[in-house]
Amino acid sequence: MSDGKKIIAENRKARFNYTVEDSIECGIALLGTEVKSVKEGQISFADSFALIENGEVWLQNFHIAQYMFSSIFSHDPDRKKKLLLHKDQIKRLIRKVEEKGCTLIPLDFYLKNGIVKVNLGICKGKKLFDKRADIKDRDIKRELAREFKDNQKR
Repeated sequence: MSDGKKIIAENRKARFNYTVEDSIECGIALLGTEVKSVKEGQISFADSFALIENGEVWLQNFHIAQYMFSSIFSHDPDRKKKLLLHKDQIKRLIRKVEEKGCTLIPLDFYLKNGIVKVNLGICKGKKLFDKRADIKDRDIKRELAREFKDNQKR
């Protein structure tokens, strides 16, 4: 983990359900108590996705739990969050999303030099047979690793 990166959470479900064609690092506009909750890892983003509205990228269905030690004037846990990107990056994302079947999915959240960042993936949905092939490959790799480990012990 070089470059001052600390991974907060990964979206393994996204890598199983989608084929990641490209990814881009984004900042995220958060309120004070949201930052504290994210740093504690109190987030849920299994079904989250990003939309482009009026030249801005917004993260939907991203839940940040309320900070335990905050006052009654805390943040709304389910509000949509704005992703921070340059205009040329947003234009590139618009072109990619207009392709058939592409969507923007958050792949992981991490701290980079104390700042919360999102790795946003440009993804296409997988078919059922693609998922089965991934499961089969994973099982084969697991079996090979197990056999290799057994042979090392002998």
